Amino acid sequence: MTRQLNGTCTSSVDMELFLHYSLIPSLFIILILSFLQRREHRRQRDDTSYLLGNRFGIIMPLDFVGTFSNRWSYGIAFGATANKVMFLFSEGYQPLQIPQWAQAFELLIGGFEVGLSHFPFFACLSSEFQLVSSILGFCYSLIWFAVTVLQVSQCPHRQFVGKYETLMFYWPSLLCLAFLLGRFLHMFVKALRVHLGWEFQVEEKSILETHQAEHVKQLLRTPRPQEKKKSWFQTRIYEWDPCFQFPSRMIGTIVLAFICLYLFIVIEFCVFVYVRDELDVFENKLESYITFTNHSGVLTPVILQVKELISVTKGVWVATILPASLTCVSYLFHILVCYRKHIKRLWAGDKHFLPLKFHNPASSASVVAIARYSGWQIAYILWGYLIIHVVQSLCGMAVMYGLVLPIVHNQGLEMLQGLGIGILTISIIVGLMILQMWIAASFFLQPKLGTADKQKPLALNNRKAFHNFNYFLFFYNVLLGLGACLSRLLISCLLGTWLIARIDRTIMQNGYEGADMGFSAWIGMLYVDHYHTNPVLVSFCHILIANHKEKKLQQTTKYWCLNQSAGPRVSARSRTRWFLLQTLINNPRLIIHRKLKSGHSSQESQILMACLES
Repeated sequence: MTRQLNGTCTSSVDMELFLHYSLIPSLFIILILSFLQRREHRRQRDDTSYLLGNRFGIIMPLDFVGTFSNRWSYGIAFGATANKVMFLFSEGYQPLQIPQWAQAFELLIGGFEVGLSHFPFFACLSSEFQLVSSILGFCYSLIWFAVTVLQVSQCPHRQFVGKYETLMFYWPSLLCLAFLLGRFLHMFVKALRVHLGWEFQVEEKSILETHQAEHVKQLLRTPRPQEKKKSWFQTRIYEWDPCFQFPSRMIGTIVLAFICLYLFIVIEFCVFVYVRDELDVFENKLESYITFTNHSGVLTPVILQVKELISVTKGVWVATILPASLTCVSYLFHILVCYRKHIKRLWAGDKHFLPLKFHNPASSASVVAIARYSGWQIAYILWGYLIIHVVQSLCGMAVMYGLVLPIVHNQGLEMLQGLGIGILTISIIVGLMILQMWIAASFFLQPKLGTADKQKPLALNNRKAFHNFNYFLFFYNVLLGLGACLSRLLISCLLGTWLIARIDRTIMQNGYEGADMGFSAWIGMLYVDHYHTNPVLVSFCHILIANHKEKKLQQTTKYWCLNQSAGPRVSARSRTRWFLLQTLINNPRLIIHRKLKSGHSSQESQILMACLES
């Protein structure tokens, strides 16, 4: 009765209709921020946009490549879009009625509409005019918060889970919107204090972040022996690095993936409740048939087995929700660990962890990859959860029918007998394979050349006995190869389904990695971050910009004190050579990469390289 009443509840707020109308204040906020944003280059007088002056500049929601500040605010803003992202993922949001063949365009339009409706959250967070943007962002977030609260309060219960089902869907978005309200309020107070002169205006932000400068300093320091022993958690799982920060894109992707995974699990559970109710009705019909035939019908044994199958399936499906969800949650954390590990290897010039064809990817493919990565990562996690859940349920069904149910039906001895025979068979096969290895190592290999060698050389001994050994085992290994082939197929299927959510690891074989579009997006994203956020490169650009500003303002140069000293004047060329010598002494391997003069031969460079390696 409760579910029927809850199912007939109609809210006065239509969220899809509100999404359409939210574009009006969204466009209004975008126009205001664009009017405040000045363009760096004014158009020519014959251009029609010259009439606008330098107003109406292009505003961006956030820097997807080089933003390291305000990361969690952007991540929470992404979390506020989770419900609409799930509507897009389920293809339930269709703003237009168009033919089936043009559904891709409909989804594209729906994605643009969702992005435009949530654009003010990001634009107000990243705007330079914080006093105005904080007011606009607070008002826009308050509208979304009030409408969502109204939606939840009018229809808190639904027909699947029952009580507070609507709250289960919308509480992550409410929490994110509440955080944004507090964030915009904090921005307003801070901007107001600056406007009133109570606080100093923050200086122009440098392109070099603090953690990037610390990373470069760490590279220039002499490595010291490790004093403190690392814990098990730091060695095996994760070690915090103060010289590294994840970009805002990665934080936003992980936050949105967490919320979408939670919503996906809730939706899956609602579908399970619906299917379970339908199966209960079906079981009641089967029970009525058994009662009608007084347990003497022809189909009674089959019906009992069907009822047992339904009961086991429902129990196993519920029991595997937790391990499947924990697996995907661990993948999300592991993706962050792999991102830091891979990007650091690229900073160090190490590409050996990448397949050979990805050592020099196309620039256009990398640019597209960084646009695809975040959305694909979330989709891979959601589909990966469903696939992992199905696989774990099948494994649970096998355990139930292989171990548990025989004991329930008083067939434990037969089960143990079959299990023992199976284990013994596999043990004999594995034992014979180990025996082959031992015979090969003991009789068919020549002795070690030295006492320090770890293994014998690959040189045959007792050749006649070896050929006889090889001949008689030829026919046995044909039969053994059948089992090895099936085990290869089974292991590939299990690993492929288990790692389907891991976009940082390809599940394709060597040579076919290019067919894995998710892995290609991961590699392209890494290269874009490597080329644009490499701390050494950013530090170099920071020094160039700083020197350019100093020269432009006619200030003293970096070595002004040396030029103005009381001692003899040193020429710029001599000073440069002195610093070059000091750099080469501290980093002798740089000598190899120096350009050779015409008088130096390649033989001299080879001798120099050999000296450095020694």
